[in-house]
Amino acid sequence: MIDVGRLCMKIAGRDSGKYGIIIDVIDDKFVMLDGQVRRRKVNINHIEQLPKVLNIKKNASHEEVLEALKSIGIVVQEKTGKKETKGETKEGSKEELKEEKREKTKKKESKDKKKQKNN
Repeated sequence: MIDVGRLCMKIAGRDSGKYGIIIDVIDDKFVMLDGQVRRRKVNINHIEQLPKVLNIKKNASHEEVLEALKSIGIVVQEKTGKKETKGETKEGSKEELKEEKREKTKKKESKDKKKQKNN
């Protein structure tokens, strides 16, 4: 029953409840799975094999797997890319952040001077 192209649902781990397609049978206990799940070697005890078998070749690319899932109505959310690095944020680069910090510091200093004059 373990076939390349078989639709499965992951039932264990952090990808549980997500769909994947068997793209390779490694041995009698492990398969390679891809789809909504991360592409990885999976113990067959951690998947529930569904009756649907898709026409997909062995070791198919991630794009081919996504197309096959899309054809049966399973939507796969695309990753947004790499995470922000330490030096860059959504607002801007390190230099922009430093400039904002300088401006805040100047405003604070001017407020402190005004307080000293009033006292």
